Amino acid sequence: MILVTSNFVSGYEIETLGLVKGSVITMNGMWFYSISKIFSKLKEKIMFTSMPEVGLQIEEATKRMIFQAQEKQANAIITVRYATVNISDDIRETVVYGTAVKLHKK
Repeated sequence: MILVTSNFVSGYEIETLGLVKGSVITMNGMWFYSISKIFSKLKEKIMFTSMPEVGLQIEEATKRMIFQAQEKQANAIITVRYATVNISDDIRETVVYGTAVKLHKK
């Protein structure tokens, strides 16, 4: 899978397949136990761990985005963007998104 932050990949024509995203919410402290049951019913999985480093969250969110792209039969994701937000002292969300595409050699 090719991931790029640009809108193009040199030497390829692009067939757009749609938006893909991955997100991870991490929490610790009292939030971990009180909210885990509520969120477990959501489609989006949540990492219920002590606050890992942001790098681990980005890696997991990227894996989830790639999985969505593979379901669309994409071989690349363009315009990839990352965002990490501290919702509170104990809750952090990391989101990665981009456009799933099929690349064709020119």
